[in-house]
Amino acid sequence: MCGVLGVIGNGDVFRDLYQGLLAVQHRGQDAAGIITYDGRFHAKKGKGLVQDIFGPEAVLQLRGPVGIGQTRYPTVGGGSDEDAQPFQVNSPFGIIMAHNGNVVNYRALKQELFSTYHRLLNSDCDVEVILNIFAQELAQPRVEKVSPEDVFRAVEGVYAKVKGAYSVVAYVAEQGMVAFRDPYGIKPLVFGRRKDGILDSFAFGSETVSLNIMNFADIRSLEPGETVFIDRNRAVHARRLVRCPHTPCLFEWVYFARPDSFIDDVNVYDCRVNLGRFLAEEIRKSGIEIDVVVPVPDSARDAAIEIARTLDLKYREALVKNRYIGRTFIMPADRKRKSSVRIKLNPIASELKDRNVLLVDDSIVRGNTSKAIVEMVRECGAKKVYFASYSPPLRFPCVYGIDMQTTREFVARDADNEEIARKIGVDKVIYQSLESLKKAVQIGNPKLTKFCAACFDGAYPTGDVTPELLEEIEAERKAYQDRQLELNI
Repeated sequence: MCGVLGVIGNGDVFRDLYQGLLAVQHRGQDAAGIITYDGRFHAKKGKGLVQDIFGPEAVLQLRGPVGIGQTRYPTVGGGSDEDAQPFQVNSPFGIIMAHNGNVVNYRALKQELFSTYHRLLNSDCDVEVILNIFAQELAQPRVEKVSPEDVFRAVEGVYAKVKGAYSVVAYVAEQGMVAFRDPYGIKPLVFGRRKDGILDSFAFGSETVSLNIMNFADIRSLEPGETVFIDRNRAVHARRLVRCPHTPCLFEWVYFARPDSFIDDVNVYDCRVNLGRFLAEEIRKSGIEIDVVVPVPDSARDAAIEIARTLDLKYREALVKNRYIGRTFIMPADRKRKSSVRIKLNPIASELKDRNVLLVDDSIVRGNTSKAIVEMVRECGAKKVYFASYSPPLRFPCVYGIDMQTTREFVARDADNEEIARKIGVDKVIYQSLESLKKAVQIGNPKLTKFCAACFDGAYPTGDVTPELLEEIEAERKAYQDRQLELNI
């Protein structure tokens, strides 16, 4: 899960890109990159956070009225500087590209590109596959100027070969900016316009908040399978090239997106409030006695406040977050996740001592973070500790761009609620139902009738995820994790 951004402006766009990437920093903390264009491409990429990579010198280096940026969260790819996005090829015309998602048939396509088209991919980043397939399709037949039909035909070629989930932003030198969303619309992508004088400026991004910060308006989500092409004259051409059922990822509303964003016209904050209200009813049915409701900051706060309000319970911010520590769930190595919890969170003992505490979090994935938090709360003298997750139990690997790719990682895999409670050390665990999660989203947009809930129910919407493919992905991911441990990362 990454953050992507593309801007066509009337002056240097670096400041827009910088501000926009800061707004989606939560979507990826491993690496970031920006490429701009002013007759030639200017690139700067590196590991770390946006504010650390792009210093004052970047203002002079990254010149041009067009640019693409990305904050990276590695799924495919080892997280090295070479795997940071955007990527570029010099033919046809010169193309830069960044994406959010995961290509499930990446290895097969990488081999095909080399053996059939003699294109050597020099990274382990799956956007390089999409970029080279798009470039290969755009080059056939050879044209002097790229037309909308040329772009649509090239993207159709991508859709025919690339399996998985992906939202893509690209720029073809002197021709225009291209953005497209995967056929099922699993990953979000939005499009906006800004009045800047004679020519309008345009932007694409993973979340509405990044476009809001850059003062773009008329923001809308791309449809699943839709391609938008802004040509050299700033004319907008849009077409939905394939029509598959729209199945957006539920985990966007659960965890990844900022609460002030809209994902497919559903406000994330409102959705999390709804999730808190629904989960409150499950807690009421459980019959447990609660003295205080405590959120695990930050994403669980909205739901926890609503739980306390609905059940007429005390709400306390008894876990204080160090805001200079990254999101533990998206940290790549298990060792980092474990060691960072106590650095990231510190309890207020006076709010926990001699009380029955209900901890509220967005989810329970591996259980390590939850267990460490529970241990801290018990050390403060809590009488009983309960744990409520406003998403259902996570039991199946995600192959579409979330770092949950091995079955051994899930604390809920082949375990009931009592076993999960024992593993994380609580007196009781309470989960949201999948039906309530879907309902919370649909309140904001009734047109959404299907969702990607594969990590909850094991149903992969693209229909091409086989047991053999899952085993291959799991083996690859385990090998990567083992390499990290060997390097003591």
